[in-house]
Amino acid sequence: MNLNSGNVTWQHSKLTRQDRQRRNGHPSCVLWFTGLPGSGKSTLAFALEKELESRKMASYVLDGDNIRHGLGRDLGFSEADRAENIRRVGEVSKLFVDAGLIALSAFISPSEADRRKVRELFPNGDFIEVYVKCSLKECEKRDPKGLYKKAREGRITSFTGIDAGYDVPVNPELVLDTESLSVDEAVAVLIGYLDKRGGLRAE
Repeated sequence: MNLNSGNVTWQHSKLTRQDRQRRNGHPSCVLWFTGLPGSGKSTLAFALEKELESRKMASYVLDGDNIRHGLGRDLGFSEADRAENIRRVGEVSKLFVDAGLIALSAFISPSEADRRKVRELFPNGDFIEVYVKCSLKECEKRDPKGLYKKAREGRITSFTGIDAGYDVPVNPELVLDTESLSVDEAVAVLIGYLDKRGGLRAE
């Protein structure tokens, strides 16, 4: 079926996003973690999820590898497939925010244009771009999955940072330098940012 044929209509719930936020006791938003492979995106997202849970806040991590097991399992790593992967995750993140949750989306998302398209899905202030900054040298040193080694050996192609580019965010809401910040320190910065914008649970 052609989704642009006019035969598909958005069905409206009797509950609003505001209703769901009141139920959860806090505003919803998406924190979009972007950075080179090995920079610490998923580590920070899962650590923040745990901290938010301790504060009785509803959040969920959308992790790049996890998404590739299901929602993106039909996609490769071409430029077009990567763009489609990010588009899908952007739409899922939007649904999570409408559900009153804090979406923690951890994706390399190397294209500034693709990240901008995701941002445009959200009302102003609901998309928080978090640049997880880490030098290529340090990311290669960490190489938690051994992917940099494989890329250097030519066993993996189109690998971000080696033979595929990464657009450093132009104006992210937050920059977390994981070469100088510990995980706990970075999570504290994230919590401080959410607190400042009124995004923490009202006790």
